[in-house]
This record gives sequence, C-alpha cells and structure tokens, in this order.
Amino acid sequence: MGRDWVGWHRGYDDPDRSLTARLAVVRGLIRTALDEAPPGPVRVVSLCAGDGRDLLGAAADHPRRPDIVAHLVELDPTLVGAARRRAEHIELDARLIQGDAGRTAAVAGAVPADLVLLCGIFGNVSDDDVQTTIAAVPMFCRRGATVLWTRHRWPPDLTPAVRAGFDRIGATALAFESPGPGGFAVGAERFDGAPQALDPDLTLFRFVGRSR
Repeated sequence: MGRDWVGWHRGYDDPDRSLTARLAVVRGLIRTALDEAPPGPVRVVSLCAGDGRDLLGAAADHPRRPDIVAHLVELDPTLVGAARRRAEHIELDARLIQGDAGRTAAVAGAVPADLVLLCGIFGNVSDDDVQTTIAAVPMFCRRGATVLWTRHRWPPDLTPAVRAGFDRIGATALAFESPGPGGFAVGAERFDGAPQALDPDLTLFRFVGRSR
C-alpha cells in the first residue's frame, strides 16, 4: 500500500494515544486467554502481527510462556525483524513469517490454534473482506479457541456487523471493550463451532489504506 508501517508503530511510544490504550486491552485479553488455555502446548497464530508487541508483551512474564508455540505473519521485513528479536529476548518459541497474512497459505502447518489474533486488520480492509476473514476462522481454530479482533468505531460503526459475523460461525462473545463511539474496540470470541480443514488457496483480505 506504500504506508510507512514502521513509522505507524512508533505511535505506541506515546502513552496518551488511544493506540497505546488499545494495546493494553489486547494484552490483557491475551493474558486471560493464556490463563484459560488447556494444559499442554498453546498454539497461537497472529495475522498482520506487526512487531509482535501485543503477543510478545503479554507473554513475556506469563507463566504459560514455555507452553506457547507462536506463528506470526507480517509483510514488512523491518517489523518481522523486530518481532524476531523480541521473541528471542523473551525466549519464546515463535516462527516469524514474512508474507501476506491475507492468504490462508500463510498459516499452513500452524493451525488449528488455541489463540488467534486478528488485530490491526478490520480497520484496513473492505467490509466484505472483514466478513470473509471471519467466515474463515473455523479453519484457524480448534473448538474452544479464543479469537481476538480490533476495529475502530468511526462512523459508520462496523462493530455490530463484526460481532454478528462471529455469531454466524458459532462463536460466543467473551468481551467487547471500547471507550465508546468514535474510539477503538477490542473483541474476544470463543469459537464453539465446528472446525474446518484449512484451504491453503484462499485470499481473505487486501489492505485498502485506512487505519488499523
């Protein structure tokens, strides 16, 4: 798209930005999902992972960190490198993939997962692609997995349609956190539907130049 995503990530350094507040909410929900994950390996998939600071920040001091097997997909090579260094620093078992997270091939071999992060996607793709991505969630999840998503609430607020999309695939809403209309929203869903085999040849979304 030509956007400077490395520069965009510097916004997290400003404690007064809503971006920083959203990150805190996402990290908290990741930690809750790790708390509630069943014993054994915890498989995590993060699409459009950026520099990984949401998952890696939440996992750094979490008691389940040794159980995490993470698969992070990001297109920007600088952000991939930053995420790799973060993962190595906290000694997390993580595979960093430089590739197009909008293609299901990017998660081949990493699913079904216990935790799926769809953060920073729904505000950058068409409304149709949002629903296409939600409809593909059964290919990413084991039954009972947690899915986290984010979306701004600028008019027209799409979050009711996002939540309805998760309802259609058999998900149960666990959390919906937002400072209100016009702000950000973070959702947590438990996938209670029937898992599906991954079709590795699908295109889920393309970025269209809005804002994460």
